Amino acid sequence: MGDTSCFNRHARQVASHRCLVSEHRWVNKRYKYLRLSAAVDLHSATLPGQFYMLKCPNVKSLHPFLLRPMSVYGTGPAPGTIEFLYNVAGAGTQGLAELPEGSEMEIVGPLGNTFTLKPEFRRVMVVARGVGLATMAPLLQQAARAGIVLTIVMSARTPEDLMRNAFLRGIDADVHCLYDSDGTSAMSALDKLLHDILGKHHHDMIYTCGSHRILRLLQSILEVFPDTGGEVALEQRMACGMGVCLSCVRPIQQNGRIEFLRVCREGPVFPIRSVVGEVEFA
Repeated sequence: MGDTSCFNRHARQVASHRCLVSEHRWVNKRYKYLRLSAAVDLHSATLPGQFYMLKCPNVKSLHPFLLRPMSVYGTGPAPGTIEFLYNVAGAGTQGLAELPEGSEMEIVGPLGNTFTLKPEFRRVMVVARGVGLATMAPLLQQAARAGIVLTIVMSARTPEDLMRNAFLRGIDADVHCLYDSDGTSAMSALDKLLHDILGKHHHDMIYTCGSHRILRLLQSILEVFPDTGGEVALEQRMACGMGVCLSCVRPIQQNGRIEFLRVCREGPVFPIRSVVGEVEFA
């Protein structure tokens, strides 16, 4: 994806929604699950890869000023239901983690573009790590419903951090789990695994999210397998989520030249082969 026309097609769906916190709990020591209920149909409006800006509450000495971007973990089955899975880290998510069930919060979206999943696809691969798995979860469900064969390579620090069952949600797939704790997630091991898998079966597309090291590895691997496409959902700090503040630009190869595109508006999904680097902010 990665073009403004896609954003414009979905822009009419963007709105501010007052939501009820219907479920909010720890999944493990690092991640929390948040389920919200709105009075409008978020299920039909939200596509895989899109995100929302969440207004995080003030808690004690924490006063997050900006809304926080968060990928969608799931929607439905009720029309107004939307789910998020997040890592509790800075002031925003620390405040968010304190929201009790039964309270209300404001979200803005859906924002951004979506993944490419063509009807003719027969087999695709998802490579993701940590909380980036949550971004890919709606895509997995869509691919499974379409009858596409799935290969999933997921990694985390430890087996406890992986959340395999929460990610798969019962779908059938060829799953490979890698961990920092036993060294199986090392780039050299991942490189060999991916070459072996792609050498045995053609995959129409590889999708990934988040990790810059995995993105660079996939760019190298796709040079060996030119008939396989690739898309990445980029993670980037952003202030507005609508393309106004320009805080989330990334250099992208497009139309034969490098252009600085906004992750929130032209993205967050871009062709893997088009991403040429990161932007460093002082």
